[in-house]
Amino acid sequence: MALYKTPGVYIEEIAKFPPAVAAVETAIPAFIGFTEKAVDEKGDSLTNIPTRITSLLEYEQLFGRVPNQTLSLDVTQKQLDSSGRIISTTVAFSGTPPRIPDYLLYYSMQLFFANGGGPCYVVSVGDTSSTAYSSGLFTAAITRLEEYDEPTLYVFPDACSHRASNVAANSDVADIIDAALQSCAKLQDRFTIADVRNAIVGGTDDNADVTTALRDEILSDKDIVKYGAAYFPYLDTSINFLTSDDDISIASHTLITVADDGSETSGDGSISDNTAISDTSVVNAETEVYNAAAAFVRLNAKVTLPPSGAVAGVYARVDASRGVWKAPANVGLALVNKPSVTITNDINDGLNVDTTSGKSVNAIRAFAGKGVLVWGARTLAGNDNEWRYVPVRRFFNFVEESVKKATSGFVFEPNDANTWTKVRTMIENFLVLQWRAGALAGAKPEHAFYVRVGLNQTMTADDILNGYLIVEIGMAVVRPAEFIVLRFSHKMQES
Repeated sequence: MALYKTPGVYIEEIAKFPPAVAAVETAIPAFIGFTEKAVDEKGDSLTNIPTRITSLLEYEQLFGRVPNQTLSLDVTQKQLDSSGRIISTTVAFSGTPPRIPDYLLYYSMQLFFANGGGPCYVVSVGDTSSTAYSSGLFTAAITRLEEYDEPTLYVFPDACSHRASNVAANSDVADIIDAALQSCAKLQDRFTIADVRNAIVGGTDDNADVTTALRDEILSDKDIVKYGAAYFPYLDTSINFLTSDDDISIASHTLITVADDGSETSGDGSISDNTAISDTSVVNAETEVYNAAAAFVRLNAKVTLPPSGAVAGVYARVDASRGVWKAPANVGLALVNKPSVTITNDINDGLNVDTTSGKSVNAIRAFAGKGVLVWGARTLAGNDNEWRYVPVRRFFNFVEESVKKATSGFVFEPNDANTWTKVRTMIENFLVLQWRAGALAGAKPEHAFYVRVGLNQTMTADDILNGYLIVEIGMAVVRPAEFIVLRFSHKMQES
């Protein structure tokens, strides 16, 4: 009781509730890549400064978008010779159709928010107008992110650069993935979502290519690779290239005249080569061409992206709806038309289980009537019995970080039985909640976990003399039903 000196009435509040473990956030990605700008509301630079945002609008305010995509089209029209009436207008891309943008972060952010993403961090490693690609830009950003406690996921789609002047090599991407995995292993509170570079038809499109592009390049230390997962292939999305009428040009305009007998004569149309559709000669004089070109671009100029942005959104959505212990798989993807590579069971076999390297790669597949689904939940330590599954690794991250933060309040408390009891009870109460939520297996709490602390249990007398309070926690985390086997047999007729 306090020593009172003045007569009067005093109120004392007595704490009756035990200390509690507060659950930390589990799906706060840190996106690393190139941005159009990086300036805050005051005009100060945000380059290489991890910045927290909560929406795509906020991203655009701080980091802009991407440079507009230039598109070149060939237009062919047919007209009747007798009346001059246009009977058809056909539009096609001139040359190779655009597919993968030069800069991937902005489009990946759209996938992230569309698939359930929420708060996240963005680290701009340079602007899209002049910054040359270098793996060192990304590794420096990862090092900077170690100063920030909240991020729990590393995502870096721009590591897979497809810029003509700065094409990323497999070794560049591997260096970035290695740096991210090592950072996760060091901090033990975050996880890496990696892309397999150039995972499109004609690029990295089978198991041999995946091994060459990823498995042979990244680290093989199972204590490090368990902190990350890789996804394959790229995704053909329904997101349009960012462009404008000034950036869309008519490379050639062909006019085919159809005679009464059906014969055709080809010649140049009225639009000069390489004229933008914003030009008055198109907008005013050739309205049908303008409308056809604009409609063609809306329907066909779609971007293809690495899957990490969409997968990060799935992690956030599943964590919010079910929990971090639920595998982020068998979940549909929004704004995705199809995977860039059609994955057969044979390809999926080699991705999911690789006996040589042990590094699993999670497939994204299209199923009739179901859409495009994430069809894998393994870490890069795919042959490790303990850390094979993404939800197991991430749930341990979640519990470890939550308990670490809660027990920090007991630093310098007396290292005696009273403190041990408080710590054990606090952790047990937290784990009971996780068991009730379905994260831990067992019919009773004692089947699902144990918490031990005390002299001659987890500590020796010498440990106590040296100031060590050691708590041992064991958890039976639920694992995904990856293989469902239905066994059928004939039943003999009994009568």
